[in-house]
Amino acid sequence: MRRAAFGSRGEWWVVAQFTLLPILLLATALVRVGEPWSPAIGWSARICGVVIAAGAAGLFIWGVVALGRNLTPNPKPLDDGQLVRTGAYAIVRHPIYAGIILGMLGIGLFLNNVVGLLSAAVLFVFFDLKSRREERWLREKYPEYADYCRQTRKLIPFIY
Repeated sequence: MRRAAFGSRGEWWVVAQFTLLPILLLATALVRVGEPWSPAIGWSARICGVVIAAGAAGLFIWGVVALGRNLTPNPKPLDDGQLVRTGAYAIVRHPIYAGIILGMLGIGLFLNNVVGLLSAAVLFVFFDLKSRREERWLREKYPEYADYCRQTRKLIPFIY
């Protein structure tokens, strides 16, 4: 049996993701820009950050569990995989990506760090682009995927 060429299942997206994420986490933890946040705004942001990060972690884990044996690190679906539309996938088409984006937002708020908020925006753009490629493969594999897209938001539950 012949092995698929590296990149044919979206491996470069995975390499980029596992390079980008630690860089953004380190930047969020170590780089400070701008004036310190006022105490009232700072503590409000910390509380919101904890709530968002906790929800993000839950969404991420729920997405992993809902995928079950369909879970793959690559954006191209498994040849013998099934389309999952239940659990976290009933709320958002890419709950794992959403969990990562919202988790970074929560960290940025908790740390009162604009770099964390910018990192969340960078991750949003990255995962939006990655999911576009992934969704082309999903549409090719699953005829019902187009209908699912019309019913379910892409990356941010109930919003986008």
